[in-house]
Amino acid sequence: MKYKFIVLFFLCGFNSLLAQVKHEREFRIKKKDFPTAAHTLIKSNVSNAKKLKFYKEIDSLKISYEAKFKKDKLWYSIEFNEEGTLEDIEITIKTVDIPNETHEEILKYLSNNFSSFKIKKIQQQYVAEDPMEKTFKNAFQNLMIPSVNYELIIAAKKENGYEQFEILFNAEGVYLSIRKSLPPNYDHVLY
Repeated sequence: MKYKFIVLFFLCGFNSLLAQVKHEREFRIKKKDFPTAAHTLIKSNVSNAKKLKFYKEIDSLKISYEAKFKKDKLWYSIEFNEEGTLEDIEITIKTVDIPNETHEEILKYLSNNFSSFKIKKIQQQYVAEDPMEKTFKNAFQNLMIPSVNYELIIAAKKENGYEQFEILFNAEGVYLSIRKSLPPNYDHVLY
């Protein structure tokens, strides 16, 4: 009985450790493989999009779909769940696009938790809200609203060397979540 408890305790701890790691793979798909509801929503809310591409994203927790495109000189990513329900809209931004106070709080968190780090990508995130048209309007006008989040992909130094993390902050720069991220899959590259 004692050994069963130890094994159970070990497995529970190991599972919670795995939940912190983002095993994500993204695959480009054809428009016909994209959820119909999601495609309809894009068609009715997005105009003048360039380089529209569709992706299926599989990670350790869920399957989602993304439409990526360029509109008004900005790169957008619209994420949907398996049923085609809008989850969020993200815009790739630069450091200068983050308000100064928010940027200072984010840097403070990163400095306190990593001995060194490099920010690889920043996205401004608009979480879906009702009505959905409001989410699209806020994102396409690039509004600085209190519900906006900032998602950072960083390479940071830990005890074992450099690792990649995806960290989410709110509009004030308050830490919300962190996930260890695996590097992209380069299986298609031949040497």
